[in-house]
Amino acid sequence: MVLPTNSFQQVITYNDSNLALLLNQFAFLSKANKKFKDFDKGAKNLGDTVSFDLPPRYTTNSSLIATFQDSAQRVQNLTVDQAENVAYAFSAEQFIFNARDYMDKYGKSAMAELGTKIESNIAQNAITHTYRFYGDGTTAINSFGQLATAMAFFRNYGSASGMACGYLEDISVASIVNSGLSQFVLDRNEDIAQSWMLGKFSNTDWYQSNLLPTHTAGTVGNAATTLVITAVVTDPDGGISAITCSGAGADADAIKANDLLQFSDGVSGQPNVRYRTFIGHEPSANPVQIRATADAASVADSVTISIFPKLYSVAGKDQNVTQTIAAGMELTALPSHRAGLIYAGDPLYLAMPQLPEEIPFPTGNSVDSESGASIRTYYGSKFGENERGMVHDCIWGSTMVDEYAMRVVFPL
Repeated sequence: MVLPTNSFQQVITYNDSNLALLLNQFAFLSKANKKFKDFDKGAKNLGDTVSFDLPPRYTTNSSLIATFQDSAQRVQNLTVDQAENVAYAFSAEQFIFNARDYMDKYGKSAMAELGTKIESNIAQNAITHTYRFYGDGTTAINSFGQLATAMAFFRNYGSASGMACGYLEDISVASIVNSGLSQFVLDRNEDIAQSWMLGKFSNTDWYQSNLLPTHTAGTVGNAATTLVITAVVTDPDGGISAITCSGAGADADAIKANDLLQFSDGVSGQPNVRYRTFIGHEPSANPVQIRATADAASVADSVTISIFPKLYSVAGKDQNVTQTIAAGMELTALPSHRAGLIYAGDPLYLAMPQLPEEIPFPTGNSVDSESGASIRTYYGSKFGENERGMVHDCIWGSTMVDEYAMRVVFPL
């Protein structure tokens, strides 16, 4: 270990400024479902992955004569695959003359830095585990009316009961609050005018974050290119897992992983396509929106896009669209944007096992009061080399169940 170059104030008196840390907003981390936080302590669990069940799906039969259906267990994995640390070291002289009485502030700064890294990583689920969305990437989201519309589409598809959670760009919250103050809603306006925060609206708890992730879209989205479907890839189970389109020319960056696309309405000779409700399989008001699962280049004006979810038009428990996906239908993609999030039913899972003691060094595990992160701290000296180091570290993993969530698209 090479001792870092530390910078200390060599003055007769060094007074505590009582300056607070420039903390970020840990909304995702604090609200994540921590049911599997310590899954490593569960009986018979081996490895760094835990699986959890998703509700099974069925369909009804219009008769009193029973038609028995297959039952399939749906599962999703949560893997601890992230690790971060903050480490710093002092010589004995630096420690006794400069650092010893200041260690609490070093620790708080380190915790805040780790919390921010974890929060930013968890927030990426708003990009990697959504396929439905509200917003077009160019129109600002700045009113209560837009939030109400977003929640209407979110629930029209089907959503878990109870309060939903919404994560908004902090810069946009002031405009949304300002739009509400002009409405004649006395009690609500009194609350938001005092706090300048959204709080509860449309049976949703709203949070703001300065750490929303940014998605960099492919050329198709950023150039507002319209794609025309030429063919589909149908899997043995009847679901469409990829769509081939023309219109992108020759472009290595046509589509990027996690791009969002929507089927266009009003295409000559083609029906408008809608999602069916997740439960009941009835036509909903939701346009069909999909997520690209991998980068895709356009070669000789042809690009094949792998998609999530798979699209099923044939009746059955997996049926999710109202029309057969056919050549001639059109798709548009979103431009680069900042990703907010709406979800219900606690589908954002966080695992954060406590790390073991770093024997023989003194070790402690604690939950940070600001971020909710479980962080290990240990320290020790390098024998005979006048170096003593302090390490704060943690491991974690997160995932989200896609059908329980919707991306909120803020223009960059």
